[in-house]
Amino acid sequence: MKDVAIAGYAETKIDVRGGRTSYELAGDALDQILRQTSVDKSEIDGLLVSETMSESANPFWAQYMADVLGISPTWLELLGLGGVSSIGGVARAAMAIQNKACSIALVLAADAQSSGQTPEQGAQRFEFQYPTGLRGPVGAFGMIMRRYDHLYGLNRRALARLAVTQRGHAILNDNACPRLRKAITEEDYLNSKLVSDPLRVLDSVMVCDGANAVLVMSSDEAKRRGLKAVYPTGYAELTHYKVTEPLTEITESGFLAAGPRALKQSGLRAQDVQSFHPYDDFIIAIMLQLEQIGFCDVGKGADYILSKDMTFKGDLPLNTGGGQISAGQPGLAGGGLNLVEAVRQMFGDGGPRQIRRTQNAMVTGIGGIPYARNWCTSAVMILEQ
Repeated sequence: MKDVAIAGYAETKIDVRGGRTSYELAGDALDQILRQTSVDKSEIDGLLVSETMSESANPFWAQYMADVLGISPTWLELLGLGGVSSIGGVARAAMAIQNKACSIALVLAADAQSSGQTPEQGAQRFEFQYPTGLRGPVGAFGMIMRRYDHLYGLNRRALARLAVTQRGHAILNDNACPRLRKAITEEDYLNSKLVSDPLRVLDSVMVCDGANAVLVMSSDEAKRRGLKAVYPTGYAELTHYKVTEPLTEITESGFLAAGPRALKQSGLRAQDVQSFHPYDDFIIAIMLQLEQIGFCDVGKGADYILSKDMTFKGDLPLNTGGGQISAGQPGLAGGGLNLVEAVRQMFGDGGPRQIRRTQNAMVTGIGGIPYARNWCTSAVMILEQ
C-alpha cells in the first residue's frame, strides 16, 4: 500500500469525565489536522468514523458526525471493530482511495465514555456470565491470565516491567490523563488491588474521554503538498480465530495468523520492527501479542520482556505515549491512540520521548471480548517511511 500515505495526525488531551461530547472532541481533532497539514476542509471527501460507547444509541452516527464537522463525503463508513477500528479504518480508507471512491480521507475516532451513558455490550452474555460473577472484559482477561499461568507459569515481574515502562512514557506525554501521569514502581504494580484474580487494578485501562484522527491520501498527493508521510505497507486482520472449534484455547488469538501475514506483506520479520505499539487494554494482552506475532516463542514472553529495554531509549520501544493503560483509554477511540503515537514518532514529533529508529513501526488492534473464547478481532499494521 505504499501508494497511499498517512500525511497527518491529531489527538486531543485524554481525561476522565471531561464533560465534552464526542462531537466536540472530534471537532478539536479535525482542527488539529487542518492546521498541521494546511488541507482545506472542503478537500476532505472521505470519512471513516469509529463506533463509540457514548453514542451507540445513534444508528446514524457517521452521517451526524459528517454534518457536525461540515464534511460532505463521497465515501463514508462507520466501523464497529472496537480497538481495531482505527488501523482497520486506515486499511479501508487506502482501498477507497485506490478505487477512487475519494481522494483525501479522515479516519476519526472520538468517544466520551466516561462522561456519558455506557450501553450494555451485546458480546457480554449476562445470562451466562453474571450469575457466576464474570462481568465484562475484566473478568474475561482474568480468566485468560489464570489459564496462561496454568499452561506456562505467569511471571508477574515481566508484567510489572511493562506497566512501569508504559507509565514512564505517559509521564512524558502532555496528552495523557493527568490522573495517570504519576510514577509507579514494580512493587506498586505487584501490590495493586485485585479485581479479577489474578488481574489487578494496574493491569487494566482507565476509561476516559478523547479523540484522535489520521489523514489518508495518495502518496503522490502527499508529496505534491510537501507533507510528511508514512506508508501502511502491511495489514492483516482476523475475526473469531478457530470459531468452529467448540473448546477453543482462550490464550490463543487471531494474532497467530494476522501477525505473520502483515509482516510477510511488508517484507519484514518481527526482529526488524523498530517500535511496537500494541493495543493494551490489559497488560497480559501485550505479552500475548509479543508471543503470537512472533517476537518470541509462545510461553516465553516473560523471558523476552525481561531481556529487552522497551523504554523509548531502548531496542524495542513500547507504546511510547504510555499506551491506553497509562495514558487512559478514550473509550472505543483507544485503538487510535496507539496509531497516532506511532505516526507521531515516525514524523519525528516525539519530543522528550522521541525514539531513535523510525524507519518502521508496528501497530495492533483488539476488538470485542466474547464469552468463553479470546477476543473477537485481531489486527496488525506495519508502517514504514
